[in-house]
Amino acid sequence: MSILINRMAGITDRIRNLNQIADDDTARVWLKADIARLKRREILLNQSLQMAVIGGIGITVLLLVGFVIAFLGYRHEPGAAVLFIGSLCFLVVALFRFLQDVRIALSELDHHH
Repeated sequence: MSILINRMAGITDRIRNLNQIADDDTARVWLKADIARLKRREILLNQSLQMAVIGGIGITVLLLVGFVIAFLGYRHEPGAAVLFIGSLCFLVVALFRFLQDVRIALSELDHHH
């Protein structure tokens, strides 16, 4: 999650810097065309972070409920399986969104002169 937050912070800073370029600055105004792509990356990272947090919450609930139910002597395997599968699904979505951001970041458009 810290990687996602750091990447989001870097993109947000870059967007702020680009927005500070005056429209009459003909030497640098072309850089502002990158804002839309950066905003797309920011959205992907935000979605990835949300899915990672939800997956983490699911694993935490799994551990808490699993131990409490086992302590009380009930069968916990079916519920644990459902929570674990759900949490892994959220993790897969988080990693997929992160991969999308990485692919955009490494595209040739990100290597301006």
